[in-house]
Amino acid sequence: MNKTQEKIATGLETAFAKHGYTEMGVDGLRNAAQVSLRTLYKYCPSKEDMILLALEHRHKRYEAFLRERSETEYTAADLFDRIGRWMQDNDSQGCLFHDAVLSHPGSKRIRAMYTWHKEEIARAMAKVTGLDGKSGQLLLIHEGIVQSWPLLGVEAVTNAKQLFSGV
Repeated sequence: MNKTQEKIATGLETAFAKHGYTEMGVDGLRNAAQVSLRTLYKYCPSKEDMILLALEHRHKRYEAFLRERSETEYTAADLFDRIGRWMQDNDSQGCLFHDAVLSHPGSKRIRAMYTWHKEEIARAMAKVTGLDGKSGQLLLIHEGIVQSWPLLGVEAVTNAKQLFSGV
């Protein structure tokens, strides 16, 4: 991604996280990306392309955040705390990928991005915890934290830790 694409992706990610996928028109998205309409359309010829660029940017940031680690592997509890920290700082309304699929249910490209993202995150979580055979369980608990965050907040992490300790 070049600097212009990075700037556009950052602005679009922020706009979609704050306003959702249907509230803002192209002018609002252009303002959020801080580029001309011509430049926006050069890199993102459609709103679907704008969404995909924002999701790609979000994925890279989130995966890097989950993979940040000390010299030892995370425990599952450490991982759940990290997810909670991400939610507090970035995603208090739930999953941006899930919302994209709900807002554009007919988009095969958005659905494919969603599926790819979840598979990659499951692998990343298993790797950083050393729980290679538990990626499905980790993803299920991850989704529980993320989707229940707007209702439960940090309690979602506490509940996840209690649930996982029984696995």
